[in-house]
Amino acid sequence: MEFGFGAEDEAFRSEVRAWLRTHLAGDPPRREWERELGRAGWIGLGWSADGYGNRTASLVRQVVWAEEYARSGAPARSGHIGENLLAPTLLAHGSEEQKSRFLPPIARGEELWCQGYSEPGAGSDLAGVRTAAVRDGTSYRVTGQKIWTSLAHEADWCFVLARTEPGSRRHHGLSFLLVPMDQPGRIDVRPIRQMTGTSEFNEVFFDGAHARVEHVVGGEGQGWRVAMGLLGFERGVSTLAQQVGFARELGRVLETAVATGAADDPVVRDRLVRQWAELRTMRWNALRTLGSWGSSGPEAPGDSGAPSVAKLLWGRWHQRLGELAMQVRGAQATVGPVDWAPSAPYELDALQHLFLFSRADTIYGGSDEIQRTIIAERVLGLPREPKG
Repeated sequence: MEFGFGAEDEAFRSEVRAWLRTHLAGDPPRREWERELGRAGWIGLGWSADGYGNRTASLVRQVVWAEEYARSGAPARSGHIGENLLAPTLLAHGSEEQKSRFLPPIARGEELWCQGYSEPGAGSDLAGVRTAAVRDGTSYRVTGQKIWTSLAHEADWCFVLARTEPGSRRHHGLSFLLVPMDQPGRIDVRPIRQMTGTSEFNEVFFDGAHARVEHVVGGEGQGWRVAMGLLGFERGVSTLAQQVGFARELGRVLETAVATGAADDPVVRDRLVRQWAELRTMRWNALRTLGSWGSSGPEAPGDSGAPSVAKLLWGRWHQRLGELAMQVRGAQATVGPVDWAPSAPYELDALQHLFLFSRADTIYGGSDEIQRTIIAERVLGLPREPKG
């Protein structure tokens, strides 16, 4: 399949731009913004063929929407985990009852989700999860701890990878459960304050939280297969939207370099050009990868190594951009936008936030070491790494 933008797709791009210009007034509350997107039919593009989405949209138009959304400077989405991770996983692995129950509220922007994968002793090594789910009649009782759980403080539901077979190890005996977050006394969410001063991530403690038996996706013991399928969707259309955001950040760094005179340095100019060229390369590689997809996603998520290669490329690229942002600022990079007071949280400007937050890019979403192991073992066929 050749991936390209035709005249009708460009007309769709104009429609998207016009809608965003009309509705992006002020800074709407995150939940209300999700409902506004749902009412206008912008959530779940392309699901309509399955009867659960809002409007028909080809893969090309899904890319158009994601790019224009990022380009417009629209608010960060609080529903993207449900829309971009859980929804395609349910379409691929869920029962009809699960699809009917969970997809429409996501498409309406009414239910928000978080991802319960990483644990204190099983971050990048996902197969080492210890959170347990014990069958209790028509429910499971979930006990354990998850960490680095994005937006858990806002979420209504969490999809949790838990061990349902006592004594099982590694990839065996895991199940993919859908757990309601509104369980006082059974679920405790504790924000993690980062060096940026923000708290997007959380620790989540489960103390006998219940999950209904019919909310196990793919069947008991099939959690690893479902979890790996989800990771195959994680870097699809959203990759191109992410690159639009990267381009905006690069433009800001370039403007700063010109304003401070740093762009007169040939070494800095070389770094700026290299960042631009690498970003263009990542874009064309992402378009090429998406062009090989079938209608429902990658033919074999993860087997080609493309998601791992992409993660390695953009993680290091973004970190280098953050470092370059501080270099072109010079000594001014150490000064915040407002006077600092010990009794108040410190504030960062956009480039300082970029530098500090990007330090985590090579860790979250699968560390660089894990991505290299995946490429070595699954793509190159090298001997597998010994596991303890």
